[in-house]
Amino acid sequence: MAHLLIADDNNQIASILEDYAKKEGYTAVVAHDGEEALKKFESENPDLLLLDVMMPKVDGFTVCREIRRNSNVPIIMVTARGEDFEKIMGLEIGADDYIVKPFSPGEVFARVKAMLRRMKCLESSKSQAFSFDNLNINLDTYTVRIEGALLSLTKKEIEILWTLATNKNKVFTRDNLLNSLWGYDYVGDNRTVDSHIKRLRAKIDAHKHDGWNITTIRGVGYKFEVLSDA
Repeated sequence: MAHLLIADDNNQIASILEDYAKKEGYTAVVAHDGEEALKKFESENPDLLLLDVMMPKVDGFTVCREIRRNSNVPIIMVTARGEDFEKIMGLEIGADDYIVKPFSPGEVFARVKAMLRRMKCLESSKSQAFSFDNLNINLDTYTVRIEGALLSLTKKEIEILWTLATNKNKVFTRDNLLNSLWGYDYVGDNRTVDSHIKRLRAKIDAHKHDGWNITTIRGVGYKFEVLSDA
């Protein structure tokens, strides 16, 4: 049974999400500000966090950053705002998903279920490490190295790179990546994949990688292309 932490300063929303979580067979605890969310994260060790952005004492972005220092637990950011820059910021600091109020509890928990399923699949993979040429990816530690140099990648960027690299030369459409990495039929603009790929490439391109590249297949999607035998 998965254990959830719901962090939202709106008592009504927090109560609705808590009740729905229990209805779906999960256990849940609630925090009403960012400071309490960080304390309960440490004490409760949740399997997934539903995290409101605008909270008193400590905002959701700061909570997410703090948690990502030591944990890869799935985080779904929840906010009343829908500006693109906030979505990008949430994803850049390590959130797995972003949902905008108003929302239906059914939509929220469809994403929760899919994300937990995807994490279970990743954890049960036979191998949590992959190497090709000068690239090394380790999902046990969520680290990526090129020529031994550690890259500063977000959790989602690492998962995108893992998905592409472990399927060398296979073309993934944007929808393929959304369904594989977000775990459901994504509701919204699938350009989120493009923004992740753009940031991932910028970080990769700071290091030499003559034997491989992330290539755009125009009008289709992306692939991890082998450029020379490694």
